Parts: sequence; structure tokens; C-alpha cells
Amino acid sequence: MRQLDVVGVRVEMPSNQPIVLLREIDGERFLPIWIGANEASAIAFAQQGVVPARPLTHDLLRDVVDALGAHLEQVQITELSDGIFYAVLAFQGGTQVSARPSDAIALALRTGTPIFGAESVLEEAGIDVPDEQEDEVEKFREFLDQISPDDFLGGTPEGDTGATS
Repeated sequence: MRQLDVVGVRVEMPSNQPIVLLREIDGERFLPIWIGANEASAIAFAQQGVVPARPLTHDLLRDVVDALGAHLEQVQITELSDGIFYAVLAFQGGTQVSARPSDAIALALRTGTPIFGAESVLEEAGIDVPDEQEDEVEKFREFLDQISPDDFLGGTPEGDTGATS
């Protein structure tokens, strides 16, 4: 497993499909995962520190985990099969719960939990970005700074799908 950092969310054109972009902490690979609009908003809210008046689903789940005295140790993106990404919530004591990566990432951002990706997933869907292409990544980060979670409202597909193109 390789530790990942959330770069941000964006809308892939021309399909108008949101993606979350992850990056290896100690590497050059990026991992794009196509997600639904609601999950994109949840991730963007968490990254921007937006606290809604009432808890959203991922806030509620965080609060339930806390109320039960559980500790989320890590989020793992474990598999890519038939274009669908799979994740696991790994709790203290060895309990694991299957989750969509977008939901797992939204929860991880709310709890400060590290995110890891399986080497096999990164080999299959990761995109190498050499140092000379870091300008493009910086432009992407600037784009992320200018968008709002409201930009992702709209129709949502079921599940997290999509291998790299």
C-alpha cells in the first residue's frame, strides 16, 4: 500500500463527470477516480473546511463512529475491477468495512485519517507525472482553488467507476 494525498476534485470535460484526484505522497503517480456529484461536493466541502448547518451523510457517519468509540485507522483503495474502484474502511481492532472510494475519502478528510492505495491499483490506473509536468498539476490546483462545491450539483451516476483513459 502506498499513502495518497487528495489533490482535489474537478469536472472532467466534455462528459461533465466529477473526478477526485489523489497523488502518491512519496511518488510521482496520480490516481483519478470518477465519482458522483454529491460525493464531489462532500469532498470539496471537507477540503474547504465548510461546516454545514446540519450534518451531511459523511458528517453523520463520522459522528456515529465517534459516538461508538471507534477509531478509523486508514482508508484503503484496494481494487479496480471491471472499471470499478473498491475501498475499505480499516478500523482499530481489525474491523474492515467495504466502501465506495468517494465515500471513504470524504470520511477520511473529515476524520484526518490517512488514505492508502494498493500498488496493483496504482499500477493499473495511476498516471505518472514527471517533474517537468508539475506546471500542469499547479494549474489544476489553481483551478481547484477557484471552484465551489456547488459546481458539482447535478445528476450522479451509481458507484465509483472509470479506469483511466
